Amino acid sequence: QVQLVESGGGLVQAGGSLRLSCAASGRTFSRPFMAWFRQAPGKEREFVAGITWIGGSSYGDSVKGRFTISRDNAKNTVWLQMNGLKPEDTAVYYCAARTPGSGPSRALADFTFWGHGTQVTVSS
Repeated sequence: QVQLVESGGGLVQAGGSLRLSCAASGRTFSRPFMAWFRQAPGKEREFVAGITWIGGSSYGDSVKGRFTISRDNAKNTVWLQMNGLKPEDTAVYYCAARTPGSGPSRALADFTFWGHGTQVTVSS
């Protein structure tokens, strides 16, 4: 009942920046907790950042201090600003939602809806 579509991925050099967006549609009245995950080939899907309905944020250890998550509920959009990118940030980035809306989580099983993913590639 909630559809998520990511955009903004691309190829960037180490030290550069990208801004990902996640557009939500469908039944968005549930006030979902939103998050970004990423998955590199052969690796587990990893929590990147999460944000509550009212804007409280949390980050994975590997991105803390470099990435910033934000949202505009009126626009049904979530962003991930990525600064100081490193080659190890290379992955497919997924937007995810917990529905109905609930508190913060970084466990894969807690998220009901997922976007299709957008590729981020960081080169030296």
